[in-house]
Amino acid sequence: MNLLRPLHLLFSTLTYALGLAIADYLGVTISPIVLALGLGWVLLTQTSMNLLAEVFRPVNEPLNGLFGAERVYLRDRLLLIAVGLLGLAAGCAYLLYLLGNVRFQALLLLALSLLITLVYGVHPFKLARRGFGELLLAAHIGYVFPSLGFVLQAGDFHRLLPILALPVTALALAYFLILDFPAFADDLKYERLTLLTRLTWQRAVPLHHGLIFLAFFLLALAPLLGISLALLWPAFLTIPFAILQMVSLRNIALGARPLWKPLTFLAASLFALTVYLLTFSLFLR
Repeated sequence: MNLLRPLHLLFSTLTYALGLAIADYLGVTISPIVLALGLGWVLLTQTSMNLLAEVFRPVNEPLNGLFGAERVYLRDRLLLIAVGLLGLAAGCAYLLYLLGNVRFQALLLLALSLLITLVYGVHPFKLARRGFGELLLAAHIGYVFPSLGFVLQAGDFHRLLPILALPVTALALAYFLILDFPAFADDLKYERLTLLTRLTWQRAVPLHHGLIFLAFFLLALAPLLGISLALLWPAFLTIPFAILQMVSLRNIALGARPLWKPLTFLAASLFALTVYLLTFSLFLR
């Protein structure tokens, strides 16, 4: 289960649904077949992204707790599975092409998604091991997937897309940054580069707070860009979660007992609930 990272798949599904909700709000007729094929691409590429990062894990680190011959056996099997999943994703893209839904904009997003999938964990790039993995995950889940969900249905971009996708991406990055904190000591031990080890605690905590503030600030600015506040207000119901998350991390940084599991759950809830409420509000309009 850790290899597949089910929460990543849940978040990917939610943000893809956000793109569909934007299309529905703008009056686009949703095609169930295109919806299913697009979701197939999203889940298959995100799963492959997770598995490839494990396949190319440094040899001095355990793979799912295994070393030696067992580690090599598992690595080889995971590589076959990841390649197979990418093949299925390519099949989804080909079917979308046959349906006439892969225009230039959609092709650009599919290519970007594939590029992120590969450079995240595959040698020689392995950006997940160079301290940029969190940025790629946030961009993939928070921006590329909702954009793909929208463009596959609408055929083009719309200004409402970045207005909602950018705050979602900021919350996604805050979540992935939170995930780095519990493993900070092990990351230093194994000399792993993460966004946190690159930034250090002193810079990462203010960045985390700034990302959450930026997300809600961008949503608050949306009415100035012609988006009704009546459409966005449900997202602000999660502000108490955001405040509690920032206060909890600040207390830990000041020396309080680190309760990582509740903090991680809080960060995941903030992201998921915000995306869900935005999606729900759009579908109801």
